[in-house]
Amino acid sequence: MDSKASAHWEGGLKDGQGKVATESGALNAGYSFKQRFEGEPGTNPEELIGAAHASCFSMALSMILGEKGYTADAIDTQARVTLSQSDTGFDISSIHLDVEASVSGADEAAFKEAAETAKANCPVSKVLNADITMSAKLKG
Repeated sequence: MDSKASAHWEGGLKDGQGKVATESGALNAGYSFKQRFEGEPGTNPEELIGAAHASCFSMALSMILGEKGYTADAIDTQARVTLSQSDTGFDISSIHLDVEASVSGADEAAFKEAAETAKANCPVSKVLNADITMSAKLKG
């Protein structure tokens, strides 16, 4: 199964503008230097990586909980992607996942084990070469 996304850029780094889109049409957004580095409203690559990671993780956690006989009532995941400057340029140095879930019948140990397994094994976690940390909280 292949999924496609594309990006188009025009102009210089600081004065240029780009468009990013998915083949499905679910995403069609502009991006720029100011949006990425100066806090101007709009998207940027790190935000998109965070969205991809949070959604992938949530689905993986649902699957792993299901394999253990649990069904999640709700899984809410936020990904904080950190872009840092190093001697070699900019790097995505870390990603932190904040997870809260309501899972009927699950205890804290079973939930934490499932969350750690999902963090290590969701396809987006596997492809990223960053320090991925997480806090996971079972509600209820």
